[in-house]
Amino acid sequence: MSGVVGLIDAQVHDGQAMRTADAGLLSLALMDARNRTLGWLSAFEELEAADLPPGADPALWLAGRAGWFQDYWIARHMQRALGEAADPAGQRLASVDLRADAWFERRPSSRRQRWQQTAPDPATLRTYLALTLETTLDLLDKAGPGDAALHVFRLALLHEDRLGEALAALAQALGLAPERAATLVERGLWPTLASTGRRDPMWLPGQRFLLGSVPGGAVPDAEKWAHPVLVPEFEIDAQPVSWSQFAEFIEDGGYDEPGWWSEAGWAWCQGHARRAPRYVEQVAGGVLAHRLGRLQRLPQAQAVLHVSAHEAQAWCRWAGRRLPAEAEWELAAVSASGRGFVWGQTLEWVAGRARRYPGAQDGPAALDVLPDPDSDAAAGVHTLRGASLWGSPRLRHTRARRFVAAEDDGQFVGFRSCTL
Repeated sequence: MSGVVGLIDAQVHDGQAMRTADAGLLSLALMDARNRTLGWLSAFEELEAADLPPGADPALWLAGRAGWFQDYWIARHMQRALGEAADPAGQRLASVDLRADAWFERRPSSRRQRWQQTAPDPATLRTYLALTLETTLDLLDKAGPGDAALHVFRLALLHEDRLGEALAALAQALGLAPERAATLVERGLWPTLASTGRRDPMWLPGQRFLLGSVPGGAVPDAEKWAHPVLVPEFEIDAQPVSWSQFAEFIEDGGYDEPGWWSEAGWAWCQGHARRAPRYVEQVAGGVLAHRLGRLQRLPQAQAVLHVSAHEAQAWCRWAGRRLPAEAEWELAAVSASGRGFVWGQTLEWVAGRARRYPGAQDGPAALDVLPDPDSDAAAGVHTLRGASLWGSPRLRHTRARRFVAAEDDGQFVGFRSCTL
């Protein structure tokens, strides 16, 4: 019996399995995700008066969005059984709480001010999260077995898992009190990065490769659809760049030499007066960085964290290397993980601006919205691959990709490099 329970638990946390999970497995995963959300909520209660980083969303708003997404797209949406064919503007029922749309709809220009004026207290928010999950599980129990019927439930799970990762980034930015930080560690919400020995770079032969995901199960819009690409032979780091490697760049004056930076990157570096990655206080004699409000000495072999795409590109130019192309990164993750390609501790920058795959379109409840390719905003958006330990294990998938501003260094992001 214990073996069966262990197998089910492994599936609940498996990123590939959850994309095709049936109603029974999905219900367990949705409950697990909500427990994680409630754990984060406890850590942030009574901290809403703290100054938020520029552009950051309030913690309780992020936690509440998990319930609102389920409320808006599952409980209220009359076409939920149609999956991706549903009309996003289709008829909806009333919310379980008539104030929910005012609380949680995403209107960037006024969101924070409106939230401060109307925000629910933690007890009210917990009630809302309980009611929305109860309704979701009840409707899931009655849903049909096909991909269309289960699509929005699988998407809601992915959405809540990503919110958990956003809450982790906010916890790092705010610097929680030691007792709150300890609670996060105890609940498994805050990981400890393992230090491993360095591996030699890997050589992969040129080949025709299918980039992206094939139809079947819940496929995020950013991965649609698989298409063949020709990948020339290349050498790629077996692991992300470490603190010891990045420290050499800093100590060599990397943040003082504009020649290593793109024009946009140098403007960002100067505008933010950066001398090291975000949260780093000292590099000489070892890297000292803030982690959950405490200054800690970081193991030199650990992957560098909280770097922008600009910093990753500058390091690569200094080192005489380059960021991997998306196809190179994905090919290595798909085919070489068993031969020493290590990934999944941090998200990773890849080369070039973000782009949709050929013929792709956003679904009705898109999670990865890319600006118009011809707009100025699109020029500053890049792609992240992989997964970080600060998110649910369900986010770990070789085909997963996200679109993020190049200057974003608040997330748990590193990078690796390839030969020129």
